[in-house]
Amino acid sequence: MDTVSSHLNVLKMLLLTFLMLEIFMVASAGNFYQDVDITWGDGRGKILNNGQLLTLSLDKASGSGFQSRNEYLYGKIDMQLKLVPGNSAGTVTAYYLKSQGSSWDEIDFEFLGNRSGDPYIVHTNVYTEGKGDREQQFYLWFDPTADFHTYSILWNPGHIVFYVDGRPIREFKNLESAGVPYPKNKPMRMYSSLWNADDWATRGGLVKTDWSRAPFTATFRNLNANACVWSNGVSSCSSNSSPNNSWFSQELDSSGQKVLKWVQKNYMVYNYCNDTKRFPRGLPVECTVTNRKQKKN
Repeated sequence: MDTVSSHLNVLKMLLLTFLMLEIFMVASAGNFYQDVDITWGDGRGKILNNGQLLTLSLDKASGSGFQSRNEYLYGKIDMQLKLVPGNSAGTVTAYYLKSQGSSWDEIDFEFLGNRSGDPYIVHTNVYTEGKGDREQQFYLWFDPTADFHTYSILWNPGHIVFYVDGRPIREFKNLESAGVPYPKNKPMRMYSSLWNADDWATRGGLVKTDWSRAPFTATFRNLNANACVWSNGVSSCSSNSSPNNSWFSQELDSSGQKVLKWVQKNYMVYNYCNDTKRFPRGLPVECTVTNRKQKKN
C-alpha cells in the first residue's frame, strides 16, 4: 500500500508541475490587457477571454483601434488575425508599425475587404521620412476569414520582411548605400484598426460598404513582439552587444528567396516597381537597384 501511495504522490506532483508549466506558458505568451491599449472606437474594441482575444468592430458611426504600450526599434512582430467575413467591401483592417512626427517611418499591412466570394487584397507599404508610395499588393492562398492566420513583420538593420504564415511575401532591403532612406533611428509603436475606406479600398472605390451587414468584426490573438523595446531614449538591446535574438541578423536564405519568388509570381497583383506610368520620370531607386541585382543573378 505504501508503494501505491508513493506512486500516487509522484503522479500528483508531476500533474501539478505540468499544470503550473501550462499556466506559465499561457502567461508568457502575451496578454492584450498587458500589451495594448484600445485607443478609439467608444467600446467597439473589446478584450476577451482573460486577455487572450481582441475584437475590433465597425459600424456606420465609427470604427475602432488599439496600439501597443511599448515602442520598438527593430523587432519581429507576429499577430494572428481572422478578418471580417462575408461582404466586407469598403472595410480596411490595418496592422502596422509607425513612428511619431511629421517625418515618420511606417511599415504597413492593410487588408482590403471585398464582396462575398471575391478575395481579400493584402496591401503593403513602407514609409521612410514621411514618404510612402511603395505599395505592393497580394491575393492570399487561403480564406483569411475562415480561421486565424499569422501575419509577421521582421524589421532589422538589414531589411524589412513581410510574412504570412511564415512565408515571406515581400522584402524591403536597406539600400542606404544607394541613397534610399531606411527606418533605423525612430522607434515605432504597433497599431491596428478597422475602419471604413469605401472611397478607395474596393475596386478603387466603385464598391461601397453595405451598412446593412454592420457591425463588421475582425478578431486578433497571439500578439508576440520579440523586439528591442525603446524606453526613455534607451533600447533594451544594448548598443554595445548584439541582441541574443536570431531575428536581429536574420536574412532570407535560398529557401526563403524561393518562397518569396513563388508568392510574388503567383499572388502579387500590384507592384509599384513595375508601374512605369505612375513614375514617368523613372522608377524609384530601390526598384532599379533591385532589378539590376536580379538580372545579374
